[in-house]
Amino acid sequence: MLVGASACGGGGGDKAGGDDAKAPGKPSASASPSPTKPAGPPMLLDTITPQTGTTAGVAMPISVVFTNPVEAKARATVEKHMKVSASHPVAGAWHWFGDKRADWRPKTYWPAGTKVKIDADLKGVSNGNGRYGVRSYTHTFKIGDDVRADVSVTGHTMKVSRNGKPVRTLSINAGSAQYPTWNGTMAVIDKQEKVHMTSCSVGISCNKGSSNYYDLTLPWDVHLTQSGTYVHYSTGDPNPGSGSARGSHGCVHLSLSDAKWFYGQVKQGDPITITGSPRAKASADNGYAAFNLGWGQWLAGSASGQQTTATL
Repeated sequence: MLVGASACGGGGGDKAGGDDAKAPGKPSASASPSPTKPAGPPMLLDTITPQTGTTAGVAMPISVVFTNPVEAKARATVEKHMKVSASHPVAGAWHWFGDKRADWRPKTYWPAGTKVKIDADLKGVSNGNGRYGVRSYTHTFKIGDDVRADVSVTGHTMKVSRNGKPVRTLSINAGSAQYPTWNGTMAVIDKQEKVHMTSCSVGISCNKGSSNYYDLTLPWDVHLTQSGTYVHYSTGDPNPGSGSARGSHGCVHLSLSDAKWFYGQVKQGDPITITGSPRAKASADNGYAAFNLGWGQWLAGSASGQQTTATL
């Protein structure tokens, strides 16, 4: 689970425990060697997302965060011990963001209704830096309805679909020329009924006299990037659309009624795709924007390459 700055302003995983640092014992001359335990402190996982038992969207990667760095030489072995199974087999791969986070995504979106399981059997597996896994982890989750939102910055619209059928078109405002919204596809990180948003927390302005200063608690917030992009209602832009075209500090603004409706439609992992902004696509690890990388780019960050999920 990602934690970052909240909004266009401020601001579960499973932890392994135990210590498996005993030195291997010497076998006696007359007996078969006993199984040995690896020396070294434990290799632990900080989080696995999605949490077990949840229902996620079609663009949701499996994201595994380690508490300590995994060396490049150990990553292929680590990947092979993190087995992904699905009720509808799909091609996919792991991708490393730095040395502590590995995400697995399918080549294309998950089929709606797919049941997914990750078995991370890391007992005895080395991180290449003197640490060894001491336990296994299992997470199971389900892919829900295929809910998508396509945002046109220049058209001031958001088109929402469910399982391939149009549902509603909403009026929006996105970022201003000074603070443009990220382009690209961002899977929903999470959502909150209220979020405290401040300009200071995201480096916009800490000066109360500035026209760009804000310190607000706003409702119906759908979280898109760790750097602070949300779809939400703003009191400073109550009637978004081409008529007002006020521009935000990078978030996507909806009217109060539309924001509440949209909040009720989406879940973690649903893809929100933004086009028409002068800004680049969000980095793939800025939240869960895995599909902002082409498949070749994704595979370039994998140690073991493309694989097909086992069948549940």
